[in-house]
Amino acid sequence: MKIEIIKCLKDNYSYLIIDETNKNACVIDPSESLPVINFIKDNNVKLKYILNTHHHYDHVGGNLELKRKYDSKVVGFRKDRERIPGIDIFLEDNQIWKEDNFEAKIYHIPGHTSGHIAFHFFKEKIIFTGDTLFSLGCGRIFEGSYEQMFNSLNKIKNLPKETKIYCGHEYTLQNSYFCITQDSKNAKLKNKILNIKKKLEKGIPTVPTILNEEIECNIFLKAKNIKSFSKLRDLKDNF
Repeated sequence: MKIEIIKCLKDNYSYLIIDETNKNACVIDPSESLPVINFIKDNNVKLKYILNTHHHYDHVGGNLELKRKYDSKVVGFRKDRERIPGIDIFLEDNQIWKEDNFEAKIYHIPGHTSGHIAFHFFKEKIIFTGDTLFSLGCGRIFEGSYEQMFNSLNKIKNLPKETKIYCGHEYTLQNSYFCITQDSKNAKLKNKILNIKKKLEKGIPTVPTILNEEIECNIFLKAKNIKSFSKLRDLKDNF
């Protein structure tokens, strides 16, 4: 299985998951259709499924055009069926979604939105976390509670440490500025920041990141309890 990173809008990432045996593909969170269409045209892949982590427009904006053009199936959380454009397949928490050669476990991870989910392709040790977990950050809490977001992050944190994390935005460098103010003596974080800057200077995405790195460097994953997490989230909101 091959992952292609598709840059969209200002700082969004969509992802094409390609089965190289037959060129079938899924797209994760197509915020707009044209960059996805251009990649499909240039690489002759067949877009079978559109997977949405949550309903925000910068994650579903391309749904209807891609569905119309490729007759793809839109896949999302059952409780968000009124908010995800074109949804065909309704997912539940802890369900295994399996179609063709694609197989992922679904985690309901509310906080950023009430219906946010993650797609964990567990055989490949890859997870798509949308706007819940970023590299060196986490999503703003819009519809959920601090407790929900804290628990959602811990759910991800408990996955195998070598899991690759693909998140929804290129926020890593700006997230790093907050992390280093809270964890100024963390040598691994300092080294990660140097690597982030080198990648961005070359125009290379800072994702995927590795879960173990995030546990060592992401200040939100280092929070021991809801109280400390809530304080960090408030500080970041005003940073």
